[in-house]
Amino acid sequence: MTDTDEGTTVTVTSKGQATIPKEFRDKLHIDTPGRVRFVENEDGEIVVRPVKRPSELRGALAPEEDEQEKSATELLREEREQDEKY
Repeated sequence: MTDTDEGTTVTVTSKGQATIPKEFRDKLHIDTPGRVRFVENEDGEIVVRPVKRPSELRGALAPEEDEQEKSATELLREEREQDEKY
C-alpha cells in the first residue's frame, strides 16, 4: 500500500481481492468481517459504501409511539370505521 497526494493505492490479488485500508474502514465504520457495496456515481467514479447488518436495522420500521400500544386488529378496525364514515 502506498500513499500519494491523490489517494491510497492498494494491491489487487489474482482473485480480485483488495484490502480496504484501516483508516477508511474506521471512517466508514466497516467491521471485519463485514460487507461493502460498490456503486458507480454519475461521474463514473466507484464509491464504497458499508452495508449494515440485519441486527443494526432492527426496529428501523417500528410504528410510531402512539401506534405501538394498539394491536394490528385495533388499527384495522379504526381504519374501517373511518372508511365507513365516508
